[in-house]
Amino acid sequence: MATDFLRPAEHELETVDININVGPQHPATHGVFRMVLTVDGELVTDLDPVIGYMHRGNEKLPENCDYRQVIGYHDRTDYLGQFNTEHCYVEAVERLGGLTAPERAEYIRVILAELNRIASHLMFMGAFGTDIGLSGTSFMYAFRDRETIQDFFEEITGERMMYNYFRPGGVAWDVPDDFKERCRQVVAAIKRGLDDLDGLLTKNEVVLARCRGLGPVSREDAINWGITGPMLRATGFQHDIRKAEPYSIYDRFDFDVPVGSHGDVYDRLTVRFEEIRQSVRIVEQALEQMPEGPFMAEGMKRILRVPPGEIYMRVEGPRGEYGIYLVSTGTDRPYRHKVRGASFCNLSALRAMSVGHYVADVITILGSIDIVLCEVDR
Repeated sequence: MATDFLRPAEHELETVDININVGPQHPATHGVFRMVLTVDGELVTDLDPVIGYMHRGNEKLPENCDYRQVIGYHDRTDYLGQFNTEHCYVEAVERLGGLTAPERAEYIRVILAELNRIASHLMFMGAFGTDIGLSGTSFMYAFRDRETIQDFFEEITGERMMYNYFRPGGVAWDVPDDFKERCRQVVAAIKRGLDDLDGLLTKNEVVLARCRGLGPVSREDAINWGITGPMLRATGFQHDIRKAEPYSIYDRFDFDVPVGSHGDVYDRLTVRFEEIRQSVRIVEQALEQMPEGPFMAEGMKRILRVPPGEIYMRVEGPRGEYGIYLVSTGTDRPYRHKVRGASFCNLSALRAMSVGHYVADVITILGSIDIVLCEVDR
């Protein structure tokens, strides 16, 4: 007897790609950033990054401020690496104006900038753990040590963020008498805590399975996209502005430039871990070499006027090259003030890194870039 009537009819199903908005709410992404994902099931077939939600005129506003007032605006670009951004700006003004900061001020700047780099990387590691599903454990480990650094910064500047401490010609005021002792205590705490965090992340089976081979970027593509910082060094390209174009007193310190080999998410993680260790080396050497003496150059006037000219100054920030282009016409305020943010260029690789991966992996890839949206939307 024929039984064909008992079988369900076979139909070829028609599927269509759908768009998913990720963000721009802050808890879902790293800052007020939006990704429009085109997905086929769970597979990402296209990605459109959308920026501009945090644009605040942070390049134009300083053109209406005197040179010292501009410092606070740089605290609000890369707000996780404020001392690094301040360092770039004051170096630009000093080189344009022919100013020389005292030796003691240079050492204070380097120590604080490197500790700020460590604090920024700890923030990355705490958030990155949640991106790959490690609950809040990574946050607890990372923020334990980050709080130690933040407390130290507060003792020196009076602020936990937006320090506004560096000045053209030096620093705003001298560090406390117990600066070296307290700094060594902070460094010791970082060393102890880093081993815990390293074991939690880099040796974790979940991290290894999810991050190795994920979102790789080649050295050639990274250079063409203008990628800098840990993302560039993860590809194996050993480029660090502190070595390539030494500024301040970085040529006096012995430290290595860590690199990866595959340019994937896992390499970006391990490179940042090693960068923390190298920053610790720099801080320890700076503490040994740091002299007594003035913290501000002599003869600094209340109103700072910079001779006519232009300059581009760049430093190695926690996310990569942070640059400032200044034009002076001889007045007490910059005629043109342009900022080059590392996060803006690093985001250019997001689509290429994400297409072909699953939605959950795209969140991990975005986290591995370590963006700060106030540095992107200036």
